[in-house]
Amino acid sequence: MLAAAKIVLVVLCVLLVVVILLQSGRSAGLSGVITGGSDQSSSRKPKGMDPLLSRVTVVLAVLFFLLTLAMAYLSAHPVH
Repeated sequence: MLAAAKIVLVVLCVLLVVVILLQSGRSAGLSGVITGGSDQSSSRKPKGMDPLLSRVTVVLAVLFFLLTLAMAYLSAHPVH
């Protein structure tokens, strides 16, 4: 059971990284910090796939957290 949880955890990790990398950046980077250019980009509405990717990121992060807690519990209290 713990081996299956480890496999699912690795899959969740890869999916989480991919979904995060697919999201568009919301800041202007270092040049925006220096010149204050982020004021204009903060009022824009999310477009395209960003709202969906944001929700998927939250769901995957919660699943990752819960699975990690479950694995910690299972390794501390093995099922016989």
